[in-house]
Amino acid sequence: MRIAVIDRERCKVRICGLQCKKCCPMVKTGKETVIVDEDSGKPIIVEDMCSGCGICVKKCPFDAIQIINIVEEVGEPIHQYGVNGFRLYNLPTPKEGVVGIVGANGIGKTTMMKILSGELKPNLGREGADWGEVVDRFRGKEIQNYLEKLSRKDLKAVYKPQHVDKIPVHVKGDVRGILERSDTSGRMMDIVEKLDLSNAFEADMKELSGGELQRVALAACLARDADVYLIDEPSSYLDVRERINMAKVIREIAEKTKKYVFVIEHDLIVLDYLSDYVHVIYGAPGAYGVISNIKGTRVGINEYLSGYLKSENVRFREEIRFDVRPPKEKKEIKEKIDYPELKKHYERFKLDVDCGMIEGPEMLGILGKNAIGKTTFVKMLAGVIEPDNTKLDLNLKVSYKPQYIEAQDALVVSLHPDPELVERFRIRHLMDRNMNDLSGGELQKVAIVDCLSKDADLYLLDEPSAYLDVEERLKMSKHLKKYIEDHRKSILVVDHDIMLIDYLSDQLMIFSGEGGKSGHATKPMDLRSGMNRFLKDMNTTFRRDAETKRPRINKPDSVKDREQRSSGEYYYVE
Repeated sequence: MRIAVIDRERCKVRICGLQCKKCCPMVKTGKETVIVDEDSGKPIIVEDMCSGCGICVKKCPFDAIQIINIVEEVGEPIHQYGVNGFRLYNLPTPKEGVVGIVGANGIGKTTMMKILSGELKPNLGREGADWGEVVDRFRGKEIQNYLEKLSRKDLKAVYKPQHVDKIPVHVKGDVRGILERSDTSGRMMDIVEKLDLSNAFEADMKELSGGELQRVALAACLARDADVYLIDEPSSYLDVRERINMAKVIREIAEKTKKYVFVIEHDLIVLDYLSDYVHVIYGAPGAYGVISNIKGTRVGINEYLSGYLKSENVRFREEIRFDVRPPKEKKEIKEKIDYPELKKHYERFKLDVDCGMIEGPEMLGILGKNAIGKTTFVKMLAGVIEPDNTKLDLNLKVSYKPQYIEAQDALVVSLHPDPELVERFRIRHLMDRNMNDLSGGELQKVAIVDCLSKDADLYLLDEPSAYLDVEERLKMSKHLKKYIEDHRKSILVVDHDIMLIDYLSDQLMIFSGEGGKSGHATKPMDLRSGMNRFLKDMNTTFRRDAETKRPRINKPDSVKDREQRSSGEYYYVE
């Protein structure tokens, strides 16, 4: 089955003069494959007439057209946004427990959530579809009863939004008042304690950090008495300890209430830990998305990483595997970057960093809680701030991508990014866009490319996974590894996604201490030693999945957990 998708935002008819209509080879056969919409004046591709040659895709200078062949077994769409618009195929299966959703951005997760909440009625790809037809489409499946209740408005759904940073714009007042108004279940104070929100309880919403906003939004969602809990990206802005606590709270609510819980999550370790089942969404971002059959959590995530869904017999991406690596062997050391003991003391916070050495080319990962000095250390290496105890002169060129990216009022092309990196990170279509108009994920990729495009000896990336979906994180990881191989330079990465750090790192630096008060950083150490130290501080043990070698969290007090704690191997056992 062939579908055509036109991005109405990117289409610039006045500039190109409908070049796609003029160049379509089907015109010569007398078939009008491209017609003009009378209302918008923009092109519509008649899919029954389209031969799928792809000429219009190549001719369009704005990357506004996609012609995609998808498997016939997918069937008719559950929902479609207009002619040549985005299409969603299938719906997830409601189950008692936590149903996890994994997939790229722009692939239908938000549409799916709107349907599950009853906010959006599926149109079955055409105008005039009613609820009776929708329910009939899923006759005999587990979701049929769910949809019948939705059609009668007998299901109460509550939604935790993705972009929690926008909440203070719409929600005013102090945390206590907001949570008390949300508490229709009587479990609010218990959730506040378990999410460690007590210190923020009396604060005003506009004073909260990103991590605090995330936990308040989650608490407000879970404190409501509802039939369905829809939770969108709950780990954003949270450090590793907070992510694990968040996952425990969601699981506990699901087990106690026996209600439906759907969670979209890009951190695969967190998704694995909190989910009972998983749906994979695959397709083409902005064009179409297909929701897979329901799978057990381990099987679903492993198939997602393999890029192949067995029961559907669909290959949607190349495989990604993790290596079980011994401590790094120092074979070819191109350059040693020595830095001295560093100290930085503020009125309410102090950071002490042990002296260390980066033996390039390598990838140095940094792990630690929020507000413990990781960004302060990176800024000292970048020359943004000066240490208190010494004048730091590394005698090398440093390129720095900060944690918080300030968009410039300029076109992306004005940054003069490396053309090879532009293609590798797939940002060519953003070149003529103003940086102020980019989404968080688009701006993140542009900032990473801009950092790597500079001639430097050391590259510093502070939280490069922020705003990126799981697909983009995995691709970014491969691109960074390839960059080190090609350019023989060192990259330092600060991030809270342990799977990303595990996949990337040759060595680790571990930050410990008390958030907002004091921090201490170790010298670089091998991956296994660093992970053991970090996970011991987190009071969590990890194991390797036998099939993909990805890291997985052990259930507390499980046999594996007890064995690893007794042996001192918090990371994994061969």
